[in-house]
Amino acid sequence: MTVPLGNFVTNQPMSSFDDSSISLGQFSGQVRLFPLPNLVVFPHVVQPLHIFEPRYVDLLTEALETDRLIAMVLLEPGWERDYGGRPAISPVACLCKIISHQPADDGRHNVLLQGVRRAAIRRELPMSQAFRRAEVDLLDDFYPSTTAAKRPQLQRTLVDRARTLMPDNSAIQRQLDELLASQISLGMLTDIFAYTLGLSLTVKQRLLAEWNVDRRAHQMIDHFTRLLDKTGDRPDRSPYPPPFSLN
Repeated sequence: MTVPLGNFVTNQPMSSFDDSSISLGQFSGQVRLFPLPNLVVFPHVVQPLHIFEPRYVDLLTEALETDRLIAMVLLEPGWERDYGGRPAISPVACLCKIISHQPADDGRHNVLLQGVRRAAIRRELPMSQAFRRAEVDLLDDFYPSTTAAKRPQLQRTLVDRARTLMPDNSAIQRQLDELLASQISLGMLTDIFAYTLGLSLTVKQRLLAEWNVDRRAHQMIDHFTRLLDKTGDRPDRSPYPPPFSLN
């Protein structure tokens, strides 16, 4: 099935985007950090990257030779003053797996990353290479048992709000219907919406940091409702096909 919903694009079966489908093996708890000022990646989605900066080419090379894992993390405001060093980063990253790699003749690289898991940064490690590393705790989606009965209605409300913000495009609406028919989880649905509906970086990072799925869904519904209440204040639609993010 092809699912080109905003920036969420893949030709793989939807079942392959379950977290359990990507084995983390004997995950060491340490990650390579790829900080960017303009990108928040979520579990379940695919993000193209164009890598050319030498330190990140080194990072990519090591990842390809080992576990193929990279943690994408957002730079905090003020990063411009120390971009070549170690500017502050957000406390929660997205652990990603390299699913495609295409080297170019000029030493640049095009890759596709699949978001796998939220990763709370416990501490950053001393610099031993050109790129940064950290110890992290992986965050699984948490579904409170006390609100299980209300979750189907919560998902319906979220879908209704999101439909209103989507382009008036029958193909996209049909793809959403296919997603819903595949018994998609609420956690996966919130991540796809957060990634594709053109929300601000601040809002996206807040949603990435929220591992309680019900709270994440409520935050999105509240945000969508505020947007719909403001004339003309809608999220920017992400372009399709998705652009490569440049390091």
